[in-house]
Amino acid sequence: MDEEEFRRCGKEMVDYIADYLSTIRTRPVYPDVLPGYLRPMIPAKPPRTPETFRDVMEDVERVIMPGVTHWSSPHFHAYFPGANSYPALLGDMLSGAIGCIGFSWAASPACTELETVMLDWLARTLQLPSHFLACGDSGEGGSGGGVIQGTASEATLVAMLAARNRAMRLGQDPQGSPGESGILARLVAYTSEQAHSSVERAAMFAAVRIRKLPTDGRCSLRGDALSGAVATDRAAGLVPFFLCATLGTTPSCAFDSIMELGPVCEREGLWMHIDAAYAGSAFICPEFRPLLNGVEFADSFNFNPHKMMEVNFDCSAMWVKSKADLISAFKMEPLYLKHDHQESGLITDYRVNYYN
Repeated sequence: MDEEEFRRCGKEMVDYIADYLSTIRTRPVYPDVLPGYLRPMIPAKPPRTPETFRDVMEDVERVIMPGVTHWSSPHFHAYFPGANSYPALLGDMLSGAIGCIGFSWAASPACTELETVMLDWLARTLQLPSHFLACGDSGEGGSGGGVIQGTASEATLVAMLAARNRAMRLGQDPQGSPGESGILARLVAYTSEQAHSSVERAAMFAAVRIRKLPTDGRCSLRGDALSGAVATDRAAGLVPFFLCATLGTTPSCAFDSIMELGPVCEREGLWMHIDAAYAGSAFICPEFRPLLNGVEFADSFNFNPHKMMEVNFDCSAMWVKSKADLISAFKMEPLYLKHDHQESGLITDYRVNYYN
């Protein structure tokens, strides 16, 4: 495909997308197909000669669309609202065209700096505490900051691994050797019985045990339940280190009581991560912002703009109170990724700071 063919096909694709979205309500929301429907509809072997763009688009309608669940349909009421919009689609086109890989500041300075600034903008829109900002009101660098993860599941895993590293570091003796009975084997994390399954999966990846705590009549995890569990586990010789609280659980959209859980975590030295993947976008609205009260106790906070904010999947925004905790957990500096500005303190390298 040369430049002129790209121009022509690109305009045809934009027209196809606009037609698809403008008529999407006429398509059946859920596909009426059986597993394995697609394989008989395409050749068993890869083609040896190219097809025209028109032929490809005919196959899109013939083969792909019959098997698509139309998330953006106004008749779609499962999962969460469709994650796109015309501006977001245009942004994806430009991003795909530039094609930079933003694993370090030097790899593409604008990529890193725009992400940092936009996450600060979003934090201010949510009225997050100032310690979650990469750049404070005075223009000076903050202790924390934000980063775009792929999903809330990734954010939970990153937070848990950073918390595990911090707990193990604090549990070492002065010579740097592990505790007498091996602190890793004694670490325990907590979450609500209503929490997303990704929290339990994160504990599997982190090789730590996890307690799923009971909730009250409103499906909310309360401070006394956490406090009691921590006391019981400490008495058994375990080391509590992490809590994942949820604002807007997947089963029932319940809200854990972070105003109660936060002081317990602060008193007991637990890292509190808040997973607001589902409901977090609503906190932009002033009438719903009080539901986020207590976020000041959190060590990390996450929500998904690709739910309700018309941003293309995947875009999961995560903030941390102390980026130093993440740096110490994930920092690696191979020679081929070093650059002159790395140690200046003026830049963020997401590959170092945020496990990207």
